[in-house]
Amino acid sequence: MNKQTLADFDPQIKEAIKHELNRQEQGLEMIPSENFVSLAVLEALGSILTNKYSEGYVGKRYYGGCEYIDVAEQLAIDRAKQLFGAEHVNVQPLSGAPANIAVYFALLQPGDTVLGMDLSHGGHLTHGHPVTYMAKIFNFVRYKTNEIGKIDLDNLRAMALEHKPKIILVGYSAYSREIEYEKIKAIADEVGAITMADIAHIAGLIAAGEMNNPVPIFDIVTTTTHKTLRGPRGGMIMCKEKFAKDIDKAVFPGFQGGPHENNIAAKAIAFKEALEPSFKEYAKQIKANAKTLEAKFLASGYKLMFGGTDNHLLLVDVTGKGLSGKQAQIALDIAGITVNKNMIPDDPRSPMDPSGIRFGTPALTTRGMKETEMNLIADWMDEAIMNWQNEEKLIEIKNRVIELTKKFPLYPELQ
Repeated sequence: MNKQTLADFDPQIKEAIKHELNRQEQGLEMIPSENFVSLAVLEALGSILTNKYSEGYVGKRYYGGCEYIDVAEQLAIDRAKQLFGAEHVNVQPLSGAPANIAVYFALLQPGDTVLGMDLSHGGHLTHGHPVTYMAKIFNFVRYKTNEIGKIDLDNLRAMALEHKPKIILVGYSAYSREIEYEKIKAIADEVGAITMADIAHIAGLIAAGEMNNPVPIFDIVTTTTHKTLRGPRGGMIMCKEKFAKDIDKAVFPGFQGGPHENNIAAKAIAFKEALEPSFKEYAKQIKANAKTLEAKFLASGYKLMFGGTDNHLLLVDVTGKGLSGKQAQIALDIAGITVNKNMIPDDPRSPMDPSGIRFGTPALTTRGMKETEMNLIADWMDEAIMNWQNEEKLIEIKNRVIELTKKFPLYPELQ
């Protein structure tokens, strides 16, 4: 066994990690799907649990020596049930996409129809975009938002009646509004469809009671455990008891092998953190910070998709300012502000050079930033976009960013 430290054995990787830590410490992370985990979560991820194979489920493993693994996984399951009011929980999916794919394999036959959201209107690749392999196996029909940026439930019902989907899928990666789960459930019941919600982006806000919770209403709910839930990178499936066996068989042995128990232990820790009263205050602040950014960008003349935000993110068309989403992302990166280029509804531009940028507040809120900082950051973002070809100005903004981040240290213990 190699007993050298990382620094001694592989200084190149050590150096890359060090530079990434500095980037995270000195920049403003505003990609809405990113966040910062606690030291306890990091400790579990790097623990000896990574050594153990544990194919199967609690009490029903294919390997011996899983008694302590079972303790950690059961804690994750129990805490997730408490957080969301779930009947059954599978914490083994490796990420959000595998969780969604496992649901499709559990409940669908090849050629079955799924009614999901169009990617450019805020949906996700795994909700049936033609470039994915799932779209070659199942028939995905995609609904859109209306002219005021809201999901048109009358149109959704008409499409459901026309296409008779096996699953009606809601939940989004760039949609910034609340979801009316009860009304969508009524449409699904009318056509005999299974209801599925992908809450990957908003799971933390739901767990804290700051957004509507589909878990007691829908048949199946999938999520990632990072993003607003502020845990390790991973996935989870929650479902009604009637679907439990099919879901578990689809995850293992249908789709995955041995679960990553170090990651599952880290999920358990994140769920415990989310049960603390402080997490509710954190979720409230995420929304308050997003509303502050909304007001600033509207005042600066930007076009906000869906009319604004009810959650943690904003999708903004920047073409009115004379540049593309890709150019805005690059300029903001130079300025030390990380966002991502993103399609807007029915975008005339390509996905790799779209019209919009997507940004949010979870990571900044984790660092302790509030409305005062959001006002300042919004001004810097506007300044960077308006001066996107002026590298000297962008570097000047970056220096201001670095000074701000010094007031909100991220991982001083790791420096």
